[in-house]
Amino acid sequence: MAGQPPTIRDARVGDLEAIFEIYNHEVLNGTATFDTDPRVVGRDQSWLAERDAGRHPVLVAEVGDRVVGWASLNPWSSRKAYARTAEGSVYVHRDSRGRGLGRSLLAAIIERARAAGLGVVLGRIAEGNESSVRLMEHFCFGHIGTQRRCGEKFGQILDVELMDLHLDGG
Repeated sequence: MAGQPPTIRDARVGDLEAIFEIYNHEVLNGTATFDTDPRVVGRDQSWLAERDAGRHPVLVAEVGDRVVGWASLNPWSSRKAYARTAEGSVYVHRDSRGRGLGRSLLAAIIERARAAGLGVVLGRIAEGNESSVRLMEHFCFGHIGTQRRCGEKFGQILDVELMDLHLDGG
């Protein structure tokens, strides 16, 4: 598996156990998400099954037969005027980090955003996640600003860095 390039593909319901394992590690142990309730296969599969996969896909990175990371585009807001904007998220299994999987996933999700006709992809990164900031900078996301002291997790008050990538040249 080491050194093998990942296969990036659309997620399937059968991938949810692996996707939720990766995500729930951050829910319970990290600040890559501000969710505090783990996702459960069966109860939460509508997260994948009921989305518009053309506009807001979930992609997985698979090495061999193992899902080692995933990325998604999610609506930024339910307000229709924001329909051209999506929030991008990338999660890599803790045992597979540092191998370029995040870059592969972010490149794929950006390409899908372009294909869907989206104009802007946004990123929100909690303080302390410098590798995520560097990943987005690699793809020319710009720093918009900082939401100061907007989150609290594990008894820690956290800032969130806002970044954006303009796909339409704006």
